[in-house]
Amino acid sequence: MTKFLKIIVPVLLLALFYKANAQVVGNLGDVQVDEREFYTMTKQMGQFMHRFNYEEDPSGKRLYPGDKDYRNPVKRRESIPLLFDLENPRTNGTLRDFFIEDLTKNNQYIEFLGGEWFSEVSAKFIWKGKEVDVSMILAIEKEGLGSKWVLSNVFFSEFQKYFPQGELSEREKHFLHPQSHELDFMNIYKIFEDSQVIEYYASNEYTPDYLTLFFYEIKQGNLKFDHVESVKFHVLQIDNWYFEVSWFNRSGYNSGWLISNLIYLKAPEKETLLKIYQPRQ
Repeated sequence: MTKFLKIIVPVLLLALFYKANAQVVGNLGDVQVDEREFYTMTKQMGQFMHRFNYEEDPSGKRLYPGDKDYRNPVKRRESIPLLFDLENPRTNGTLRDFFIEDLTKNNQYIEFLGGEWFSEVSAKFIWKGKEVDVSMILAIEKEGLGSKWVLSNVFFSEFQKYFPQGELSEREKHFLHPQSHELDFMNIYKIFEDSQVIEYYASNEYTPDYLTLFFYEIKQGNLKFDHVESVKFHVLQIDNWYFEVSWFNRSGYNSGWLISNLIYLKAPEKETLLKIYQPRQ
């Protein structure tokens, strides 16, 4: 709600106090307001996508197929740096320039229904009487003629404690002999001797299903939602690249939804990351 107010209040103020011929800088009572800051702010994630693809120019003018500037490669290359957090050295240097050159040269764009992008909602929950942090991963899923956000994974430190990553040598100590069936599995009791390593007896392909655990704990009343702390987005649609988009509420011409992290990512690494964000795909 707070972020909503921070966006809608300036809109109402501008509507009330500015005329169509207002100058770039005007006065709002005793407070000086710069309209350029409002127009250059990337106020929504959908707007970020439009500006990333140059389907909207930096001043907020929406561009459509048929417009002479729609996805203009030259103007796109010039405007994309404005979508980065310019106060972060990692998103304001040669790596960023390499990224922009790569995606504009190969005409790569991001699409709302293109998959391979996720929202991470960090929230406070009450876990057995104490406040805890839980990160929920959501993905866009097609639904009939439209789409919807769905939970695809969850990260909660208490769940990770149930399934620590053991050494391979330790895992190899826990197995059922391949001839166990000939003895009617009389040795199956071994599986239950130590509950802390019971998952070692599962297939090598087994991965814990934290989302099911999450639903179970909610249903049992052990985990109760309190409030959302923050939201960010993970985008993997661009070949060989991964980037995060976070919210920056600050003055100046570099605010709103901006790229806050950028990583060069090869295909195998990307597949590993996708399995983390959406393990059931």
